[in-house]
Amino acid sequence: MVVATEEMAVYCFDTLVSHFTGDQPPAPAFEDGNHPLFVTWKKATNGSEPRLRGCIGTLEPRQIVSGFKDYALTSALRDRRFPPIQSKELPSLECTVSILTDYEPAEDYLDWEVGKHGLIIEFTDPDYNIRRSATYLPEVASHEGWGHIETIDTLMKKAGFHGSITESLRKKIRVTRYQSTLYTMHYGEYVAYVKKNRGAAPAINGMPVVNGFKLGR
Repeated sequence: MVVATEEMAVYCFDTLVSHFTGDQPPAPAFEDGNHPLFVTWKKATNGSEPRLRGCIGTLEPRQIVSGFKDYALTSALRDRRFPPIQSKELPSLECTVSILTDYEPAEDYLDWEVGKHGLIIEFTDPDYNIRRSATYLPEVASHEGWGHIETIDTLMKKAGFHGSITESLRKKIRVTRYQSTLYTMHYGEYVAYVKKNRGAAPAINGMPVVNGFKLGR
């Protein structure tokens, strides 16, 4: 089974840094394959809890090299919930790469474990008679401190449902559960990796991008 690795997170940082430099990112140091995957960016300032800055991926298998390259940028620059990440934010970022595995239908909306399973829900909106769907990665519910019902209810809202959530409606939801492996890397760890393996810190316009570095672009 393919698992998320340090090199995958490095490649996502390489891709984002290269976006700002206009260069091509270095070749990935991991083998290709076909798997569902996600890239999540978070930002921490002044020692605060990291806050979501972008998260996009695919629930369908795709080549992981091109997938991480595409979603590193899509999640950083085109997540419509957030403004695009700027280069001056790099020192505050952390990147989490996720490889999704073990898809299986749940018996009902309660048939999953907090912290172990991610969820895909599908249901018919009774107010508009349209199909809605949404997903949470496995770490979301445990990070937020949610139980089963709160997770399902917020996921229905994420899917675009704004009506009254009843027990009978919850029972009509089709739930697919899945698991994932993930790897999280802070920008400082990325810098250390690049220095160790390439001999110099990441640079934009010839200037190293390290903690405290400010770039106006």
